[in-house]
Amino acid sequence: MFLDGLDKLDQEIVSLLIENARISYSDIGEKIGISRVAVKARIQALEQRGIIEEYTTIVNPQKISGAVSCYFEIETTPNHLAKVTERLNANDTVTQIYRVTGKDKLHVHAVTSSAEEMEEFLHTVIDPLPGVISCSCNMILSRIKDVKGLRL
Repeated sequence: MFLDGLDKLDQEIVSLLIENARISYSDIGEKIGISRVAVKARIQALEQRGIIEEYTTIVNPQKISGAVSCYFEIETTPNHLAKVTERLNANDTVTQIYRVTGKDKLHVHAVTSSAEEMEEFLHTVIDPLPGVISCSCNMILSRIKDVKGLRL
């Protein structure tokens, strides 16, 4: 469904990369019946078109340091939205910012190394944001499902 704009071989390549981004060109070629060189050329074309954006390693900080993850639902006045997103985007504690529909205009995720650091983030970054109408904070207790990117 999501890959309808790609030919069958590109769809198969993307599906294999989603399953395992570390799979070799040779292994992909073997699975779909084309040469390693052809696989490499197709992947490079997908990257150049912006269809494949990045390959990454995702570390769960809660597993190694007991980090605290929170998400914030922030409603701002329309004329302050750009300034609020600019300030949040500049902060390394903030890992994700989403513009959303509904009453809350922003969904923001932040990760700190401790509860004390999260409280400091609240007082020094979140509380002084201009034009905030409402803000709620929810601590993430455990990860049940966390899908990265497109799943087919």
